[in-house]
Parts: sequence; C-alpha cells; structure tokens
Amino acid sequence: MEFFDVPALGRVAGSVPLPGSKSISNRLLLLAALAEGTTEIRDLLDSDDTRVMLSALAALGIGLEQLDRHAWRVHGAGGRFPVKQADLFLGNAGTAFRPLTAALALSGGHYRLSGVARMHERPIRDLVDGLRQLGCDVRYLGNEGYPPLAVAPADIELEAPIRMRGDVSSQFLTALLMTLPLVGALSGRPAVIEMTTELISKPYVEITLNLMARFGVEVAREGWRRFVIPGGQRYRSPGVAHVEGDASGASYFLAAGAIGGGPVRVEGVGRDSIQGDVRFAEALTAMGARIDMGDNHIEARAPADGKLRAFDLDLNHIPDAAMTLAVAALFADGPCRLRNIASWRVKETDRIAAMAAELRKLGATVETGPDWIGVSPPLTFVAHAAIDTYDDHRMAMCFSLAALAGVPVRINDPNCVAKTFPDYFERFGRLAAPVIAIDGPSASGKGTVAQRVAQALGYHFLDSGALYRLTALAAMRAGTDLDDASAVAGIAAALPAEFNGEQILLSGEEVGAAIRDEAVGVGASKVAAMPAVRAALLDRQRAYRRFPGLVADGRDMGSVVFPGAQAKIFLTASAEARAHRRYKQLIEKGLPANMRTLLQDLQERDARDAARAVAPLRQCEDADRVDTTSLGVDEAVAAVMDIVRRRLPFIN
Repeated sequence: MEFFDVPALGRVAGSVPLPGSKSISNRLLLLAALAEGTTEIRDLLDSDDTRVMLSALAALGIGLEQLDRHAWRVHGAGGRFPVKQADLFLGNAGTAFRPLTAALALSGGHYRLSGVARMHERPIRDLVDGLRQLGCDVRYLGNEGYPPLAVAPADIELEAPIRMRGDVSSQFLTALLMTLPLVGALSGRPAVIEMTTELISKPYVEITLNLMARFGVEVAREGWRRFVIPGGQRYRSPGVAHVEGDASGASYFLAAGAIGGGPVRVEGVGRDSIQGDVRFAEALTAMGARIDMGDNHIEARAPADGKLRAFDLDLNHIPDAAMTLAVAALFADGPCRLRNIASWRVKETDRIAAMAAELRKLGATVETGPDWIGVSPPLTFVAHAAIDTYDDHRMAMCFSLAALAGVPVRINDPNCVAKTFPDYFERFGRLAAPVIAIDGPSASGKGTVAQRVAQALGYHFLDSGALYRLTALAAMRAGTDLDDASAVAGIAAALPAEFNGEQILLSGEEVGAAIRDEAVGVGASKVAAMPAVRAALLDRQRAYRRFPGLVADGRDMGSVVFPGAQAKIFLTASAEARAHRRYKQLIEKGLPANMRTLLQDLQERDARDAARAVAPLRQCEDADRVDTTSLGVDEAVAAVMDIVRRRLPFIN
C-alpha cells in the first residue's frame, strides 16, 4: 500500500497479544547459532529484521528448521560459522548487521556485509575500531566509518582491554559482548571492554547480558564502564528459549489506552520482563495515566480527569519507546520535552528531524536540539495530515495514535511496519476502530438497519446471528445432536464460514437462503444459549473489528462482544409488529407462513433469550433505545444515524 488512512478515532479499549521482541529474537538467533547443541526458539518475531538474520545464518551454514510461523530449531555451530566466504545483504536491520559484523570478524573467513542505502548512512566506526584493537581485518568499502564492510581472516589477540565509545549506539557494545567469548573459549584468557564515554541505552545491554547467561556465559560488570568476560567459557544451548513480547511495540497500545480512555491491556510482557522498555509505563504514570502491571501484562487507562499532564523527561533508557511519548505529547496539557535522545539521530532515519517535521503537520509547535525535542500541543489538530514515515517502522506506528484526537490521519508507506510488527494496523484496528453495536430481539429489523448503516458509513458489517445460524446449519448437516454442547462448540470453533459482500458461504457454498429456514433459526436460538458455543465464536466476532470501523448486530453485541462500543443501540418493536414483518418476508419469498405460529415462536424466543444464563437479551444501560414498531426502514436508519453522529461526533 502507498498509504493507509486511519479514521478519526475516539475511545480505545481491549487487549492485544504482543509479537515477539525484535531485540530478543535476533540476539537469540545469533547465540543459538554460535552455541554448542540445538536450540528451539519459540515465539520468535516474524518480521523483516528476523528474516534478514535467518537468511544470513542459513547462508553461513547454520542448520535451521522452521517448526511453525513463530518457532525455529537452530543447530549451533559451536563457535565459528562453517561457511568461510559469503556476501550478505542485511537490509536496514541494525540488530543483525552490528553483531554479525563482530561474529564474522572472528570467524576466520572472507565476508562482505551490505544493506539498504540508509544502513550505509548509519555509523559503525566505534564497533570497527573495537574489532581492530583485537587485530581483526575489517575494511570500509564506501565511506569511512560506515557500511558496507569487508571482513578477512586475521590473527586475534586479547592482550589489552578493548576501549570503545558508548554514546552513539549500545549495539556496538552488544556486538562485542556476544562474540568475544568465541575468542576467550580458545585462548582461555579473559576479554575486557572499557567504555571511554557514557553508555547510552543501558537496558538493551542488560538484555544482552541476560541472554548470554542463558547460554552459559557470564559477564562481570563494574558499573557501566568496564566489562570482563572470563576466558574458557563456551555458549551451550539451553534447549528451549522463549522470546518475550515486544516491550517497544507495547508502547503504542499503552499510549492508546492512556489517550483514548482504555483500559488497554498488552499481554506477553510485564514486571518480570528483561526489557528496559517496560519502563515506558513509568513515563505514562508521570503523565497521569493509570497503570496496572502484572507478571506478564501491562494495562493502561486515561487519567481520572481525562487529561494527560505535560512532562520533561530524560529518556536515554528507553529511546525506542520514547518516540511514542513524542506523539502522546500532542494530548498533554502543556509543552513537553524529551531529553537525552541523541541516538535518535542515527536510527532508521534521523528521528529527531523526522518527528519534528511530522508533528508540525498536525499543528504542533516543535523545537529541537542535538539530543532533545520539545513539543507544544496544537490548539486545534489538523485533519487529514499526510504523515511521511521515512522507511521507519516506528514513525508509522507512533503517528497512528494522532487519530485519537478525532481527526483522520494518512500514514504514507505503512508497509514499513513489517520491519518489526507486520500486522500492527490490524491489531490496532481491533482496539481502536469505532464500533456501533446494534442489539435487539429477533425480527426487530436490526440486521437490515445495521447493514444500511454500515453501507452509509463505509464500515464493515457483522451479522452475529448469521454465525449462530451457520453453526446450527453445519451441525444439522453433520448429523450432530444440537443438545450436545461440546460437539456443537467444536463445530463453531472450526466453522468454515466466509462473508463475501452479501454472500454467506459455508464450506464454499452459498447458504444465505438456507440459514433463514425456520428450523435453522430455532436451532440457532438453541445453540446460542450454550456457553461453550458462545465462547468459541467470541474471538471470531471480535476479529471483525477493523479499520475504518464496524457495525455489529446481534443480541449481545453491546453487552458481551463489544462492551466498549462507542455507540450502542437497542432496536426493538412489539412482538406483533415483528411477527407481521417476518410473515411478510416469508410470503414474499413464496414460503408458507402462519401469523399465529410466528407470533408464538417470537414470544417464546424472546422469553428464552431473556432468561438464558449466558448473555441474556437485555438493553445495556448506556444504549439508546429505538422502537421501530411504527417506523419504516428508512426512518429506522435515520434514527440510528442520528444517535451515531451524537455518540461519535468525529463522523461526518
């Protein structure tokens, strides 16, 4: 896609499972490749950067087996790479380029490493200088101090401490830490690294040290100035290694909860995380957000008064997640300053310059310095701003949050999120896309009205009743007893159903007419009362929530499926009016109908739906009631649209 239009958004609520951390994923892949034994890595991030690392390892002779989309088995080489000559293209993946440079420099082979144009603009001198102190043969093939690089065999010595800078990127230190045990394992001598400047992004180095320890290599640290790797240590596989959820990726959803009301819960990272970016929650707390943190989750809500506070923070420890704060600053009650973020200048783009340019498009007043950015919120947000992303995944994800101001935002080149979070917009949509829930009893007209409203708004449409009817039809066709809740739930969980425009397909067959059969309707009412069936279909129904928005009709849309829906309508009519409508529909289709029987069936169904133990039919306290007894379809649609515009003022 050339662009992605994020619609004007209001309240955000829900939960999202996080993809694996990029930082942990690529570190684990390299450590497993260098270790003795076989390592099974689970919950591995599937993204451009991890694919770059996997491709490079395969080219270097590492045995790899893909077990599923997020699990790989890595056959370690026990030290140096088997292939001694290779030309590697590593895209813009710093977490692959920097550590592989160090590992290859110590592997005794001839290698070339290159990337995209931006990678050739990202400095690597500090790492190369450190490697040359060991005697490594690393040469620049273009501009001095920058990739591409050539590596050749050399005699390695551990005579003196390696002295290196740490104020440009912590990835240089990480690269040396991860690869120096290969030298010490052979020589038996300790390797020492001494920092000559302040070390930035210390939490990322902590991730490195933690993962090295999992593979059996301990590092002694004297503050953040001196690191000692005792000689004689070897990487040994831990057998199975799990990747935590991405704490940097969590920042977008947590900020959305703080801005858009919440609660928003991220799952896969929490207080037990080894990632420093979980401290993003502390920054949100400083803004007044309400944060709950568990062992493996973090939840964010807006401040009690609904207004985020201005901040002035040193964010050196969370440089990636700090980008999210720059956009959150748009919603603060005063000017904000983000300090000590010089590393932004040498990331996928010059993030200080890029962030300033794009924030100004939204109406913000922005000031910048060598290592800081100041953001003053706009009095009025600029609608339809076209945000450039500079081939930087974090720019795209950060600026999607601007739509929470109730203005549509265009994100140019949204595919750049594939670097770390390929389905970001899909997951964000499941939390933030506006939902209009239309509940009501059978034959109240909610399906027809909901479909018309969805068409008028250009939103997606969910006919939840069709899912229950499809479940009943599939069970009946399979000869399953509709009283067997477990069996019916199994059918619901694997339901081969598709909605293609107005077509309703079951196993590829058009069944729109078949599911309207009265016997199927009675069966649907029966299976819909089963807790196991409702649980089996719940996630499936919620998955329909995506941009630009969703209109969902059913009998528990607002109470159970989408309790946080921005607009809830309870559409009803007298039993007599509903029976007459159903009678008219059947007659028009040439089907037999009896008015008295239809009325009795509806009354019995109403009683059954209202009395069922799971998700009983009822009007939510925050729902608007529309009685359609005396209304035609056009009048009912108009009444609902009036409510929608009142509840969602950002809709035109």
